[in-house]
Amino acid sequence: MDVDPVPNTLAFPVAPSSSGLPKIDENSALEVKAPKQVLIELLDVLEGHVENLRKEAIKLEEDRDSLLSSLDSVRNSDLLSELAENERDDVLHYVDRIMNRCHTIELKIHTQRDKPQEEALHQINHLIDCLVVGMKTDPDGTHAKCVAYMNACSSNLVQGITDKNFESALLGCTIDDQKRVKKRLQGLLSYMNKLTVSSDND
Repeated sequence: MDVDPVPNTLAFPVAPSSSGLPKIDENSALEVKAPKQVLIELLDVLEGHVENLRKEAIKLEEDRDSLLSSLDSVRNSDLLSELAENERDDVLHYVDRIMNRCHTIELKIHTQRDKPQEEALHQINHLIDCLVVGMKTDPDGTHAKCVAYMNACSSNLVQGITDKNFESALLGCTIDDQKRVKKRLQGLLSYMNKLTVSSDND
């Protein structure tokens, strides 16, 4: 994975490594600064690389999830009903092949959480899972609830009200989890809106 280079702003000489990351040139670095300051400044630069790496990994994870969502929408497309059985089977086999290929890509970005943050995230995931289940049994009510959850993620209301219970649980999550939850809800709301448009056109 390519990571944008972090400019070397260190006030001591560094020697390039095979990865392009800075390394201490111990022969001359100690002539300029105290050892601890040399190490701390080098670590500051390396920390910048780590944060860039996390951002790139999160972006790739989002791209993969978006691809899986698009493939799922093809699998559930109304156009399939217009195909002959053998044509439909060909398309579905093609979808399965791509999805299986996509599932071979494993990305894991670990987010450090304490016990209350784990519990808050568990509560949030349960509430969102209930939305997914409710899409079939009560699409209008589920859409309104999804909007209320989205309002809890933003200072600008989409429409309607904010779900205070969801907001309280969300505030108990880490910043990284809050961002992921918002993007997950945005994708879910977009999917619901597409279903509504499709139903209106039938």
